Amino acid sequence: MRQCQLLGVNRSTLYYRPKAIEATELALLRRLDELYLETPVYGSRRMTAHLRREGYEVNRKRVQRLMQQLGLQAIYPKPKLTQVNPEHKVYPYLLRGVSITEVDQVWSTDITYLPVLKGHFYRVAMMDWFSRKVLSWRISNTMDVQFCLDALEEALESYGHPEVFNSDQGSQFTAKAFTSQVLTSGAKVSMDGRGRCHDNIFIERLWRSLKYELIYLKAFEDGTHLNQEVKAWFD
Repeated sequence: MRQCQLLGVNRSTLYYRPKAIEATELALLRRLDELYLETPVYGSRRMTAHLRREGYEVNRKRVQRLMQQLGLQAIYPKPKLTQVNPEHKVYPYLLRGVSITEVDQVWSTDITYLPVLKGHFYRVAMMDWFSRKVLSWRISNTMDVQFCLDALEEALESYGHPEVFNSDQGSQFTAKAFTSQVLTSGAKVSMDGRGRCHDNIFIERLWRSLKYELIYLKAFEDGTHLNQEVKAWFD
């Protein structure tokens, strides 16, 4: 106790050891991700009912927690969008009624969940709306802003900048470090607002192809193996 006081360390932290995610939890996360691709209109209630029919012993509270962990949200018209981080500035939506007619007019981005044998990773991609070209992508084991910034910087260095850069209101994309990089490049920042639930449909379709053609067909040992296989799939 005295040593902890001198060092300013909480005594309870000395006994804590991070626990690996249980196999049953990983299986449930993967199944939730699969179901969302099949039925993106399912909220936590319908997801819970579906999982119970399949034999999973889950309640709605657990399903809500896991869907939040995966970044999954049912597609439906929302009267008010939840601010993921109220301290971050949210920019207005700039694409209402705009026709996308050329390359580099609009870029967009999104994050998805990728399961592996003993955990999971997250993947971000930058896409040109007109050509559907994936300009850059990154994989990370955490949902911090840095891997999104790395992908953004690669896209800007390789392809210049768009007129408008559109994203959802996730904390990674509303972070000042991210929006500042977009604005510095010369692009305008646009963020999905009310009634724009289908604006990321192009990247959502990309995620569906990636998962059904690669992720759900193989068992990935770790992040290195996952990166190698995803790169080969894109090449």
